Amino acid sequence: MRFKHCIFDIDGTLVDTERTGTLSLISTVRDLLGREMEYEEAYSYFGIESVRVGPMLGCSDAERFLEEWEARFVSMRHLMVPFAGILDVVRDLRKAGCHTGIITSRSHAEMESDPDLETILADIEIAVCSCDAARPKPYPDPVWKYMEIFESGTGEKVAPSECIYIGDMRNDFLCAREAGISFALADWHGRGLQGLPVELSFTDSAGLRSILGV
Repeated sequence: MRFKHCIFDIDGTLVDTERTGTLSLISTVRDLLGREMEYEEAYSYFGIESVRVGPMLGCSDAERFLEEWEARFVSMRHLMVPFAGILDVVRDLRKAGCHTGIITSRSHAEMESDPDLETILADIEIAVCSCDAARPKPYPDPVWKYMEIFESGTGEKVAPSECIYIGDMRNDFLCAREAGISFALADWHGRGLQGLPVELSFTDSAGLRSILGV
């Protein structure tokens, strides 16, 4: 095992939610803001706290925007599926004695109400959601919060060199870099490195296993 702590993003990393999140955002923008949004523009908001997206797009009623987007997201949930082999990777990490975590821009309600995550969460020790850290990704605070929770629960210190964060977006990379931990880019759809100076990336579960040594 190369790392003692393997921490995952959810959307676009553990679960393929790209089409669900992107198409539901396009639909919300069309109905509430009256404009058409291209797929790639909508994709650029993937990984940002959902509560912040409405104001970023100029919506004056952020609460209504979030409610409408969440309703559309749920209606398109049938498009979501865990990435091939990821369930076995997380399970094997736990069997090998690696500590597992999640750092996500989802709220606890969004995470816990998602039936697609039930099996994955069974092998996750610590989940840090959007409201748990003082500042969200791209700040390092969510990583620090993971370390704080682990240390308070076990009495063991966490060294940055023992940790890796696996994510699919720029904010994930920046969060890991600012916290001083390793990062691996999940490139399941073959989009490339997105201009990020990443040293570790993978396009399938075999590539991820090679990075993690499991």
